[in-house]
Amino acid sequence: MTESSEELRAAMNRVRDEVGKAVVGQDGAVTGLLIALLARGHVLLEGVPGVAKTLLVRAFSTAIGLETTRVQFTPDLMPGDVTGSLIYDARSGEFEFREGPVFTHVLLADEINRTPPKTQAALLEAMEERQVSADGVSRGLPDPFLVAATQNPIEQEGTYTLPEAQLDRFLLKLIVDAPPRDDEIAVLRRHAAGFRPGDLEAAGLEAVVGAGEILGAQKAAAAVEVSDDVLAYVVDLARATREAPSVQVGASPRASTALLAAAKVWAWLGGYPAITPDHVQTMLVPVWRHRLTLRPEAEIEGVSAASILSSVLQQTRVPL
Repeated sequence: MTESSEELRAAMNRVRDEVGKAVVGQDGAVTGLLIALLARGHVLLEGVPGVAKTLLVRAFSTAIGLETTRVQFTPDLMPGDVTGSLIYDARSGEFEFREGPVFTHVLLADEINRTPPKTQAALLEAMEERQVSADGVSRGLPDPFLVAATQNPIEQEGTYTLPEAQLDRFLLKLIVDAPPRDDEIAVLRRHAAGFRPGDLEAAGLEAVVGAGEILGAQKAAAAVEVSDDVLAYVVDLARATREAPSVQVGASPRASTALLAAAKVWAWLGGYPAITPDHVQTMLVPVWRHRLTLRPEAEIEGVSAASILSSVLQQTRVPL
């Protein structure tokens, strides 16, 4: 463990403390955003209205000091409204590409399930390839780049369920619930004292890291070692999901690589030089819960992906 790695780790931990100035009781979601950022992935935040999903992403973006753009996804949003489009310039007589809001470091895709599949699909290339193609030209996105999308799980009218291909592009699916009682009291106390979610500067939030430190932390986390036994453990877990009776489509090899990337970051944040089975187990549910397709009869019976994954963990041999 090098000194520079320790400094980077301390810097990343400061991000969590800084977000806590504005958001109370969502430590798990904050850590999930940090893991996705360092693993070069994306996050889907699911929760009912009023649990501070948008505030969480805005506070996180402020703490990491990166350019952020918010897009409110609506039924009439077009693909070009997200990625950009060709605009005719009368002065030059040529078409020029006008960059869309996706050309940013952190894209907050608010209520992503309210926009049609065509617009949802426009994010696929950006999320996976980190580029946008138009008129035969590929344009790279800024680095680092993170898509943090929110969705409301209880409203069905006027929404479009994200297809499996889109869900697979999210490294983590985080469930944002109401905070514990004491934390909820702390939220009310802050609002009673004049806290305004729209004014993070007044709350004292500031950037505690920069792009250079984030890129350095990404590199350090990627260098965490993995033994053959742990690699085999990840594969055994994936194969177990495919054989589960309630599962129609189990975890793919892409899901396994995603779990490995998230476990590396979690191990690095904890100061471990190598992944242990505990790191894999901790990240399993948030990385895989949105990647399993359940059989219709299992869904009718109320079986959840999380319960299946818990069962898989119990039944799969853990390497010593």
